[in-house]
Amino acid sequence: MKPLAYALALGLALSTGTALAFHCPMDMKKIDAALAKGPTVSGDQLAEVRRLRAQGEEYHKQGKHQESVDTLARAMKILDIQ
Repeated sequence: MKPLAYALALGLALSTGTALAFHCPMDMKKIDAALAKGPTVSGDQLAEVRRLRAQGEEYHKQGKHQESVDTLARAMKILDIQ
């Protein structure tokens, strides 16, 4: 029974990482679309969004998907993206 529980836990952990991996590109596209529309934010906020967007993409490329999702969420919050 224990090996089955461990296998199930491992499977869930791995599937969560995969789900987050697919979430990152969608968030990046939302941010890019909002930036293309010329958002009404301050220059400092715009710079921060661009920095966060770049950092989120870097985390995604490194396989750090939770960090990527969290970072991109901060950029989306500034842009008021749902």
